[in-house]
Amino acid sequence: MAAAAAGRRWRKGFGLGLAAAVGAWGTLSLRDPVVAFVASAESDPGGSGTIESARRKIADPNAVVPSRAVQESALMGSSAVNPLDILVIGGGATGCGVALDAASRGLRVGLVEREDFSSGTSSRSTKLIHGGVRYLEKAVFNFDYGQLKLVFHALEERKQVIENAPHLCHALPCMTPCFDWFEVIYYWMGLKLYDLVAGSRLLHLSRYYSAEESVELFPTLAKHGHGRSLKGTVVYYDGQMNDSRLNVGLACSAALVGAAVLNHAEVFSFIKDGATDQIIGARVRDNFSGKEFDTYAKVVVNAAGPFCDSVRKMADKDAPSMICPSSGVHIILPDYYSPEGMGLIVPKTKDGRVVFMLPWLGRTVAGTTDSSTTITLLPEPHEDEIQFILDSICDYLNVKVRRTDVLSAWSGIRPLAIDPSAKNTESISRDHVVCEDYPGLITITGGKWTTYRSMAEDAVNAAIKSGKLKPSSGCVTNSLRIVGGEGWHPASFTVLAQQFVRMKKSHGGKVVPGIMDSAAAKHLAHAYGTLGERVAMIAQNENLGKRLAHGYPFLEAEVAYCARHEYCESAIDFIARRCRLAFLDTDAAGRALPRIIQILSAELKWDKARQRQELQKAKEFLETFKSSKNAQFRDGKHSGS
Repeated sequence: MAAAAAGRRWRKGFGLGLAAAVGAWGTLSLRDPVVAFVASAESDPGGSGTIESARRKIADPNAVVPSRAVQESALMGSSAVNPLDILVIGGGATGCGVALDAASRGLRVGLVEREDFSSGTSSRSTKLIHGGVRYLEKAVFNFDYGQLKLVFHALEERKQVIENAPHLCHALPCMTPCFDWFEVIYYWMGLKLYDLVAGSRLLHLSRYYSAEESVELFPTLAKHGHGRSLKGTVVYYDGQMNDSRLNVGLACSAALVGAAVLNHAEVFSFIKDGATDQIIGARVRDNFSGKEFDTYAKVVVNAAGPFCDSVRKMADKDAPSMICPSSGVHIILPDYYSPEGMGLIVPKTKDGRVVFMLPWLGRTVAGTTDSSTTITLLPEPHEDEIQFILDSICDYLNVKVRRTDVLSAWSGIRPLAIDPSAKNTESISRDHVVCEDYPGLITITGGKWTTYRSMAEDAVNAAIKSGKLKPSSGCVTNSLRIVGGEGWHPASFTVLAQQFVRMKKSHGGKVVPGIMDSAAAKHLAHAYGTLGERVAMIAQNENLGKRLAHGYPFLEAEVAYCARHEYCESAIDFIARRCRLAFLDTDAAGRALPRIIQILSAELKWDKARQRQELQKAKEFLETFKSSKNAQFRDGKHSGS
C-alpha cells in the first residue's frame, strides 16, 4: 500500500510538472492579458503627462498631505450640481487603491472610512505578497483554467507591489520541509515550474537543500521526530510586506494627488435621485465630532471588505449576500523561533491546512487557520485556533513551543466572494468580483492583498463606464511608486545613521543625545522610505528621540510625525497601524500607551477627558490581541519537555 501511495504521489508530481510546464509555455508564447492591458494604459497618449504629474506630487520632498479638516471640507463642498466623480466607501487596501487610481487619472475623488485606514482585514493579513503556488496545484489537478489565470495575475501584481513600495516590501525565501524522497521530488518539481510560470516576474530561483544545509539555514528545524527523518527542504521565494504601513501609504499618496480621504467618518445612508432611484451620494457622519453632512458623487464604489454586504443592503435591503467570511488567525512569537531572512511553510498539515513561520519586523509571525466565521468589527482569535497553530509548528521544530511565548495573537476576516459550488472556504476562489447590482453603486470584493492594485483598476474602469466619467488618462498605477518609495535604496538607512542623532528627554527633564543606531535607522528607512529623514529630524530637533518600548525601534518622533502627516487620529491608530507594536507585542504596546497619548494630546489638542477615553479604548482594543498575559489557556503538546 505504501508503494502504491508513493506511486500515486509520483504521478501527481509528474502531472503537476507537465501541466505547469504547458501553462508556462503558454505564458511565454501568448501575451498575458494582464500585461497587455497594462501596456495599453502605458501607451495611452494622455497618460504620460498624468503619471509624471502624479509622480512629482508624491515624490516632492516638501509635499504635505492636506489636513483632515481640509479633506472633510472638500467632501462637504460637493453638491448635486457639482458632484465628485467617485466616492469610495472603505479605506482598506482596495479602497485606498481605488482612490489613488482614480485621482491619478485626473478624476475628482472622495473616500470615507468608518474606522481608520487599514483598520480591518488589510492590517491583519499574513504579510505575504504571493503568487499563489497552491492555486497552481489546484489548477493542474482540477483542470481549472480560472485558477491558472489567478496565478499569472498574482505573479504580475506581486512584482508591481514590490517595485511600487520597495521600502515596505521585499523578497522572502520560504523553506518547505520534506520527510521522504517523493516529497522532495514533488515539491522541487512543482516549485521549479512555479519559477518557470513566473518567467520575467521571478524574484529568485527555488532550490533544494540537504537536511544538513537546511538545519544550518534554519537552526530550530527538527531533523528527526514523530518516526520520520528530514530528507531536505525546497526553498522558494515570495514577497513580504508591512501591510498597514503600505495601506496608509496608499491613502497618503491618494491625498497628495488630489483625493479627499477621510478616516473615522461613516456612511450611514445613501442619497438617491427621486426620479431614477439612482444613488447620487451619501450621508456621512464624522465619528469624532458627530457632525453629519452630505457628499454627492456620480458613482459610489463600495470597497468595504467584509462589510460590503451591509453597504449593499443600505441601497437595497433585499440584496443577496456576496461575502463568505473566513477567519485567519496569526500569532507572534520571539525572534529565535525563526532565523532572520528565512521562513518555514508547511503546505499541508494533517487536516489539510497550511502552517507557516515567518520572520517579520524582528519577531516571528506564525499561522494560520482557515475557517468560517461571523463578521464583526473586532474579531478575536479563539484559544483552540492558537492551540492548533502552536501544536502544528511544534511538529517541525526541535525547541519547546510555549504558549507563554505568544506576544500577540490576532484574527482577520477574509472577504471571500461566494462560489455557489464551493463546499468550504478553502475551495472558494480568491478571485475578485466587480458588480453594479444597484444603479450608481459599484461593489468590489473578494481578491487578496497581492492583487489590490488590479482590483482597484477594475473597479475604476467599471465606475468610469457606469458614470460616463471622463478621465484624463488610462490607469497609471502599475508604475506609480507610493509616498516614500521614489528614490529609496536599501542603503538609505546609512544616511540617517550618519547625519542624525536622537535627542532624548530623561525623566528628570534633562535632554541627552543618543546615537541614531542601525536598528532605529533601518526601521525609519523601511517604515517611511525617503520620508524617514523627516521623522529623524523631529527626533533630533524636538527632543523626541527616545524609544517607545524597550527592545523595539519605534521612536517618540513617529507619534508626532504620524499625527501631522499620516492622519493618525487616535492612540489605536498609532499602536496598530502607523507602528505595529500592538501586533508585535501587546504588553509592550500597553506600557507605551501613556507616552503615546501624551504626545498625541500635544499634537491634536486633546483635553483630559479625551486622554482618559483614549487610554480606555486602547486598553480594550489590546485585550482582543490574545497575548499569554490576557488569555486563559491550557498547555498542549507544544509545552512538553
